[in-house]
Amino acid sequence: MFDLDLWREIFQSINKNRTRSLLSGFTVTFAILLFTILFGIANGLQNTFTEAFSDDATNSIYINSGRTTKAYKGLQSGRQIQFKNEDYNYIKDEFADKVEFITARIYRNVQASFRNEQGSYNLLGVHPDHQFLEKTNVIEGRYVNYNDIQNTTKVVVIGKKIEEDLFLNTTALGKYINLSGILYKVVGIFTDDGNDNEERILYMPISTAQQVYGNNDYINQINLTYNPKMNYDEALVFSSLLTRKLKERFSVASTDQRAVRVRNMAEGTKTISQMTFGLTVIILVIGFGTLIAGIVGVSNIMIFVVKERTKEIGIRKALGATPRAIVSIILIESILITAIAGYVGLLLGVGVIELVEPILVDYFIKNPGVSNSLVIGATLTLVLAGGIAGYFPAKKASKIKPIVALRND
Repeated sequence: MFDLDLWREIFQSINKNRTRSLLSGFTVTFAILLFTILFGIANGLQNTFTEAFSDDATNSIYINSGRTTKAYKGLQSGRQIQFKNEDYNYIKDEFADKVEFITARIYRNVQASFRNEQGSYNLLGVHPDHQFLEKTNVIEGRYVNYNDIQNTTKVVVIGKKIEEDLFLNTTALGKYINLSGILYKVVGIFTDDGNDNEERILYMPISTAQQVYGNNDYINQINLTYNPKMNYDEALVFSSLLTRKLKERFSVASTDQRAVRVRNMAEGTKTISQMTFGLTVIILVIGFGTLIAGIVGVSNIMIFVVKERTKEIGIRKALGATPRAIVSIILIESILITAIAGYVGLLLGVGVIELVEPILVDYFIKNPGVSNSLVIGATLTLVLAGGIAGYFPAKKASKIKPIVALRND
């Protein structure tokens, strides 16, 4: 049952001892404030890492060619390694059990136009699997398919920004876009979780790109994702095997680092994971260290509060107050101050994070923030600690005889 007199006494005690109450509250407020800011910054860094890889599959492997830097098997250095369709098919067939998705790429820059609007954009000739490597989200129409590859159809899939640039207030789906003098039908429109530049790209069947731009079977790059069932070590072994096989295929020295370059995203992903884990541990140590300091502060203040109120306790007992009533008053007062101060600390912490968020972006900290459940949990920990800290001395004081308490100096 709600006891109005009890709460009136508690608020009177808080008002009477403002300095003591403010000191108790400041300790908790500062602890929660620092806790919120630290975890907010940590989450911001994690968001930055996540966003950096949000538009690419984390199990990707990129295969690029270059020039040889060493003579090998009677062949001169400086040879240009050129990938072809047969190399794409070799990897696809030879490592079928290790490859999830695979695509070749051809890069071109084209002048695109529709009616009176025009612009310069990047064009990629790709296989259908490319959609899953880049995490392309088709919002209208479809993506490049294998019929397009087989029939070398003149179709393109364009980014949402291209549609906005060239087609203005009308949909691009089903329309024909002019690419450097050749008309292509727009069969799909996509969005991408990356930046705006990712949505200013056109995709067309790789066979069409090869026919139009060179009339050959050359490809610029081969991308794939390895079987997601592979762990980190297995993924690295696979990329090493892939590198060795390709170097043997093109008669490249094993120590030549430029002719055939295989980049495995597993390496970067593990590095990022390690950095994120290390940062989280550091933040946890600092954050919980701050909470412990707050707990110690609250505990010391509560011990002092109980000692200071010994005479008051004696008077209450002399007037008939039970030990339980005395302990309840002290505990509820402690919990109330701690809860309010914790909430204030949470509000201040969130406010500080929102205030400095535009500045933090320059330091690669994006969307900093902390879950309410985490901060509320930290506040409840302080409340519990404050309650425990106040309970034992209050319990001890409640057992003192009134005459002894009244004589206490």
